[in-house]
Amino acid sequence: MSREMTAAEIPRAKLTGSLRRNSVKKNVAAIHVSGKLTLLQRKLSNVLLLNAYDDLTVKATHRIDARTLCLMIGYNSNDMDTLKASLRGLAETVAEWDMLAEDGEHEWGVSALLAYAKLKGGVCEYSYSPALAAKLHDPKVFALINLNIQRRFTSGHALALYENCYRFVRTGSTGWWDLGLFRRLMGVDGSAYYEVYKQLNAKIIKPSVAEISRTSNIVLTPEVRKQGRVVTDIRFLIKENPQLAMLDVDGNASAPEGSGAVLDRLRALGVSDRLARQWIAEHGEAFVVEKLDYVGSQAGVKSPVRYLTAAIRDGYAGATTAEAAPEAALTPERARAAALRQIDDEARQEAARMRDHAISHERRQRAQRMARVREVAEARTPTQRDADRRLFLSQINDPLERDDFLRLGWASALNARGIFAFWEELLPGVFDGLDAA
Repeated sequence: MSREMTAAEIPRAKLTGSLRRNSVKKNVAAIHVSGKLTLLQRKLSNVLLLNAYDDLTVKATHRIDARTLCLMIGYNSNDMDTLKASLRGLAETVAEWDMLAEDGEHEWGVSALLAYAKLKGGVCEYSYSPALAAKLHDPKVFALINLNIQRRFTSGHALALYENCYRFVRTGSTGWWDLGLFRRLMGVDGSAYYEVYKQLNAKIIKPSVAEISRTSNIVLTPEVRKQGRVVTDIRFLIKENPQLAMLDVDGNASAPEGSGAVLDRLRALGVSDRLARQWIAEHGEAFVVEKLDYVGSQAGVKSPVRYLTAAIRDGYAGATTAEAAPEAALTPERARAAALRQIDDEARQEAARMRDHAISHERRQRAQRMARVREVAEARTPTQRDADRRLFLSQINDPLERDDFLRLGWASALNARGIFAFWEELLPGVFDGLDAA
C-alpha cells in the first residue's frame, strides 16, 4: 500500500515547463462533476491538467514521466498498480458541464475526464476529448488549485470542498447550495445515510471544514437555511487564512514593491516578465541580484537566460568560475535527471518524517475502533451475535484470516480492515465521534 506524503512541498524549481507553475486553473464545470473522485484521483487529475495545460488545444496527447507523476501527487513512485487504478477511474468518470456558451445559449455536455491513458516505458501518455479540452483551457470562471496545498489534504471530501469554495474567495461566500447539489459536489449523492443532515454534517461538513482551515490558504464558516426544522440549503463564508502565505489570485507570484530596477535588468537580459516576478517573489531581490551579478561576471556565456535560470535553480554561490557547473553540463537530460533525484530525495525524507506520526495515529485509531466493535458486538442479542459472526466469516476467503477470526473473533488483527468495513455497513455511523485527527 502506498503512503501519503501530505506535508511535502513540491520542489517546483526542479521541474520544467508547465509543471513549474505552482497552481493549475481548473474549470468550474470539471470541478462540479468530480465529487465522486477519490483523493488520489482528484490530485492526479489536477497534476495531469497542469502538465497538459499549455498544449491542451494544440496537442491531442500529452506525456509525463510516471515516476515524477507519482511523486507529485505524494505517492510511492514504484506503486504503479495504484497509479493504473486511478487512471482507470478517471477514464471511467464522466464530466458534465451546464453553463452559458459564448453566444449566450445554454450549453450542456458530458465527456469522460480522460479520453484514454496508457503507461509504457516509464511514461504516462493521456488525452482529453476535444470538447473537454476546450472547456478546460478556456473557461469563463476559474478555481485556482495550488498543488503544494492539495498535497497536504488527507480527505477527498475536504479537497472537493476546497476546490468548490476557493473560486469564490474574492466574493467571500459560495452563495446558497441546495443540499442535493452539495451532496453531488461531495460525491455522496445516492447514499441514504447522508440524506440525514445530522450525519452529513458530522461525517462530511465538519471534518472537511476543519481540514481546509488547518491545511489550506482559506478558512470556511458554514451557514444553513431551514424550512421549519429541516435544513434545505448550505453556504460557506470564505476568508483568507492568515497562517498560510499564498500566491496571488492569478496563480503568479507578485514582485515586491521597489524591485523595478531588478525587473528591468532581468527583462533586458531576455527573461519574461512573469518569470522575473516569480523569481523575485520566491527568492528575494538580493538573491536575484547576486545571481545577475554572477552571470554578468562570466565571460563567453552564450545563453545568459539559461545560465541565470540554472544559477537561480541550483543556488550557485558564484564564488569562482571553477566552482560553477559548465554550461555544457546543463543539458535538458541532465537537468531532468537531477530534478528527479531531488524530488525522490525530498519525497523519501518526507515519507520518513510522516511515517512515525502516521503509525502512531493508525494504532490509536485502530484501538478505538476495536473497542467500539467489541462494545456494539456485546450489546447484540445472542442470536444476532451468532448471525454477525457467520455473515462475516462467509466473506473471508483467505484460510489464515479465517483461522485468525475463528480463534480471536472481532479482536482479529488480521481482519481489522474488513471488520471495520463490516460494522460500518451494518451500523452506519458506528464509529462517529472517534478521534479522526
